[in-house]
Amino acid sequence: MNLATLTFSYLRARALHTALHVALLALGIGTVTLLLLATTQFDQRMRRDAEGIDLVVGAKGSPMQIILSAIYHLDVPTGNIAYTQAQAIAAHRAVKKTIPLALGDSYQGFRIVGTVHDYVAHYAAKVGAGRLWEKPLEAVLGAEVAARTGYAVGAKFAGAHGLGDGGDAHEGAEYVVTGVLATSGTVLDRLVLTSVESVWAVHAQHQGMHDIADAAARMKDEEKEFTALLVQYASPLAAAILPRYINNNSDMQAASPASETARLFSIIGVGVDVLRGFALVLVFSAGLSVFIALYGALNERRYDLAIMRTLGATPGRLMMLMLAEGIMLAGAGGVLGLALGHGFAEAVGLALRSAKQGEMSGLIWLPEEFLLLAMALAVGAIAALLPAWRAYRTDIARTLARG
Repeated sequence: MNLATLTFSYLRARALHTALHVALLALGIGTVTLLLLATTQFDQRMRRDAEGIDLVVGAKGSPMQIILSAIYHLDVPTGNIAYTQAQAIAAHRAVKKTIPLALGDSYQGFRIVGTVHDYVAHYAAKVGAGRLWEKPLEAVLGAEVAARTGYAVGAKFAGAHGLGDGGDAHEGAEYVVTGVLATSGTVLDRLVLTSVESVWAVHAQHQGMHDIADAAARMKDEEKEFTALLVQYASPLAAAILPRYINNNSDMQAASPASETARLFSIIGVGVDVLRGFALVLVFSAGLSVFIALYGALNERRYDLAIMRTLGATPGRLMMLMLAEGIMLAGAGGVLGLALGHGFAEAVGLALRSAKQGEMSGLIWLPEEFLLLAMALAVGAIAALLPAWRAYRTDIARTLARG
């Protein structure tokens, strides 16, 4: 009988204890795996969506809310900003480029965003079918929107007032789908894109203006509004000039994506650290339970080990037997923990996609997970060291004499 078979036989003989030790270690490793997958993907997604955007200009209010609503489309806007003031910011010498956003409507929980073609180009998104919008009431669907609604080029739909489900539909103001974006892995995947003029026209109709075809053209500049401006600086010096200029000389608020996302990560990081600490306590507890189990099993099997010595087993082989038992327990717990972590991550991802709040996948593998598995095996090996050493030092004659 080889070492692996013998070790497995010992573990199977104490199946309930074995399952308990494996489950405890699996919970700890699974929790760490879930946190690793969630924080890594969250960080990558946040950085990718904010990349190339130096400043966001919105109505006075919380800078964090402005960032979450304008870049990530996860919160409600703080209000609207005047078209004329936005144009003045776009013409400022410290500004290289601006991308306007007009929000307020949604379809089946997906936000309808009035913007310009530069918004699509900014994320390097490609049109998978059809073309981009060219006139009011033409819309382009993000890949996730198209997949969830089943709409293709030529489909028609009416947006609803508000950014969530349950708003009043804008009857008589149907959008025509002219294109569907290919999957980009960015916030565009879960948006419906159209022109700013479309949003203006729909809301003009909502306010009693029935001729939608030229509603936006008939609006005065004083009546037009944006929800936010995404700004790129013309030079590094603009970071010191433009935010202060906007905050002090207008009714608008300037919010820095870099500083606000860093603050968000610091807030989230506290909770993540607590959960990570809890998971490590579980791993430590699992290691301690493995140690106690092996130490107790050693006392129960001292006579068996002595018999094995008389049959030719070397002290080193007995030591390896105990080490193998600890490592096998830890390996099973580690593999099960990784599987649980990925399963939980995929379940969370499904919930997020159902709520149209982004996505997370449990179907990816991170290099750091090899370290988690190594940590689990190390816990098992360390827990087995003292029992293994005692097995190595087994006194054959005294043990057999005791019977």
